[in-house]
Amino acid sequence: MTLDGCAKTTGTARYRERFKDIAAENHFRQAQNIWLSSIGVGTYLGDANEETDRRYTEAIVRAVELGVNVVDTAANYRFQRSERAIGGALGELSERGFSRDQIVVCTKGGYLPFDGAPPRDARSYVEDTFVRPGIASFADIVGGAHCMTPRYLRNQLEQSLANMNLKCVDVYYVHNPESQLAAVSQEEFWRRLRAAFEMLEQNVADGKIKNYGVATWNGFRSEPDSRDYHSLGRMVETARELAGDDHHFRFVQLPLNLAMPEALFFQNQKLGEEYVSVLEAAGALGVSVMASASILQGQISRGLPEAIREPLGALATDAQTGIQFVRSAPGITTALVGMSNVAHVEENLQLVCVPPAESDELLRVFDQEE
Repeated sequence: MTLDGCAKTTGTARYRERFKDIAAENHFRQAQNIWLSSIGVGTYLGDANEETDRRYTEAIVRAVELGVNVVDTAANYRFQRSERAIGGALGELSERGFSRDQIVVCTKGGYLPFDGAPPRDARSYVEDTFVRPGIASFADIVGGAHCMTPRYLRNQLEQSLANMNLKCVDVYYVHNPESQLAAVSQEEFWRRLRAAFEMLEQNVADGKIKNYGVATWNGFRSEPDSRDYHSLGRMVETARELAGDDHHFRFVQLPLNLAMPEALFFQNQKLGEEYVSVLEAAGALGVSVMASASILQGQISRGLPEAIREPLGALATDAQTGIQFVRSAPGITTALVGMSNVAHVEENLQLVCVPPAESDELLRVFDQEE
């Protein structure tokens, strides 16, 4: 069954109301006219097999039952299997009384995804799947793996919708656009990004996307003169040129964790005549920020010192401590955490009942580290 619609103000408000006696204040945040949980489920890691598919489906269902309504994925995660596991979870959730308008589903396009498993011959797969049908040419593909032409992204959006049995996704990201800058000039990069944004705005008008953005790894953490640097201000201006103030470039995703705090502190985005952090720039520009790698694929869940644990509330586990840091950062809407295990979901989501840390507590983490 294909689920219609997207997350809505009324639906996400009903979802929030379910947890009014459980969730701590500010666990749910209002952004872009919907309510989002401060923790979201990521689906990047895991083997490409049916057992992992089943575990992801179970984990997503359990997370939604416990107060998390944000699910993040990408076409290339586990060779499209993560999207398909989400489709299974959404179908099961609808049977349990959770409607489509309560859940925020985010996905990405940009990397060329295999289908279920790696092919024997990757080049032949790319040629047969993308080049011969006219979806992308080899000249469009950077590094043998990345493409963001309008025709390619349109194809990937349609594939993602089919994978998840959806008619609309809430956020569609251009995935790591900085990958293009290894092969093309800045001028060509901005031409390509503008074309991608134009196509995405059209798909908003067609009802297939609610909002769009970019999901990056290095782009917003780099020095302004670095080759792979992204200017958030220029991206917003590009969207405004295409669709005015009612544009739908409203989300970015970037890494933030205890080992990678640049988004919080590094002043590399020009806003007016001064440089500010990307989180401050996003707030001023009306863009909501989702944090990836909140526990750095599990690395920030092993032996954190007391100097870090204590300011963040001396929580039961290091994983909870790492998540608490990210969800408490000013300007972060949702901290994404990869969870393919129900036990980890139940452990991590004890934080639903815990208030986020205050700003001065976050600063004390780094003061004590020094």
